[in-house]
Amino acid sequence: MIGIGHYPSVENLQCFVSAADHLNFSRAAQELAITPTAFGQRIKQLEEQLDAELFHRTTRRVELTEAGLRLLPQAQQLLDMAGTCKTSVHDDSQLPAAFTLGTRFELGMSWLMPSIIELSILRPHWTIQTYFGSGPDILQQLSVGRVDAVITSAPVANADWDAEFLHREDYVFTASASLLDANPFRKPQDARNHTLFDVDRELPLTRYLTSAVPDMEFSEVRFCGAGAAILEFVRAGQGVAVLPEYMIKDELAEGEFVRLLPQVPLLHDSFRLLFRRASPHAQPIRQLAGFLRERPLT
Repeated sequence: MIGIGHYPSVENLQCFVSAADHLNFSRAAQELAITPTAFGQRIKQLEEQLDAELFHRTTRRVELTEAGLRLLPQAQQLLDMAGTCKTSVHDDSQLPAAFTLGTRFELGMSWLMPSIIELSILRPHWTIQTYFGSGPDILQQLSVGRVDAVITSAPVANADWDAEFLHREDYVFTASASLLDANPFRKPQDARNHTLFDVDRELPLTRYLTSAVPDMEFSEVRFCGAGAAILEFVRAGQGVAVLPEYMIKDELAEGEFVRLLPQVPLLHDSFRLLFRRASPHAQPIRQLAGFLRERPLT
């Protein structure tokens, strides 16, 4: 077994590489801010450790020996590896992490999945599993520990949970242009001539409108279970709905959908990343939040 003192030190290898670069011991010593005597001693110690002469030295020139030429690429590689030690200690992107993240299906497919795929390239040591469900369902999964974090805009207060803000969520009361050509919607009273679509009987989307216009009465209210289903009914011209702006921004820009009652300011909400405060995954989850904040909603 070779004792640790018989291995070349980083300092000796630095001296060797510097001398090989300059082929001048005085200049190499100056570069490393040590005296020429100390520099020479380190080269001598390295040669003794390796039992090989590394330089041919005369009063006029310095040249690498065959042994020195063979050592040079290895020494440079070792110094490069040593240089990564400090950065690796402070680079937590290489730490492994594995956790499950829950959210609504529409947001998960349109925004979260592309973000996770992008993140997998930047942090290959992370494994993020996904769970899609309704708003109440994903909160229940977090409560019982089946998921480690959820992305939601639901108003939640739980002393055991922590939250990271992600994005503001704006809403639009909307209908298709084709529906409005046949059945205009210019004032709140016109609601009685239209079918309203929402997720369920709690009217979680419509509340962003009725908080400002509380007495609207629709001819019919239909429940679809998911925002994506509401979107398709609205696109087909079968009714009106309140939908997240990010979900229909293209339809609005192209004139396929129209903002209804644009003079009425709808409430807005925010997407947050919720997780248990005592979670062993708290640190990577917070880092995930920072990553997601930089990706606009789609």
